[in-house]
Amino acid sequence: MVQNEQLLEVGAQCVGLEELYRESDIITLHCPLNRQTHHLINAKTISRMKRGVMVINTSRGGVVDTQALISALKSGHIGYLGLDVYEQEGDLFFQDLSMSVIQDDVFERLQTFPNVIVTAHQGFFTREALSNIAQTTLQNISLFDKN
Repeated sequence: MVQNEQLLEVGAQCVGLEELYRESDIITLHCPLNRQTHHLINAKTISRMKRGVMVINTSRGGVVDTQALISALKSGHIGYLGLDVYEQEGDLFFQDLSMSVIQDDVFERLQTFPNVIVTAHQGFFTREALSNIAQTTLQNISLFDKN
């Protein structure tokens, strides 16, 4: 396994997925969604994790198999779950549904667990984040225009 010097300097190390699943008390996901990462966390990979593991997904909803998460929560294999994203979030997030009946039974089931928290993947809606996004976009346009 190739080690990243910057990670080593702060006390972290790179390990393979099998070791990560087997040894980690907390697994937090920060990766793009593509063919290789779709349902990266699934029934098979969960079975390799420590009982009581905490799983946090802030990347994309499709990186985890939500049904497998629910099964693992019910059995106690996953001790805690934090989701900032959800596979079917398009119909749920980014609008006020506080006066509506949610029609997504899977999402509603997640909400019944006392050890699950779901947020709306909206950290980028802060004034600072939007300003940084705008500045980066303008810089990229300017660099593109110069080439």
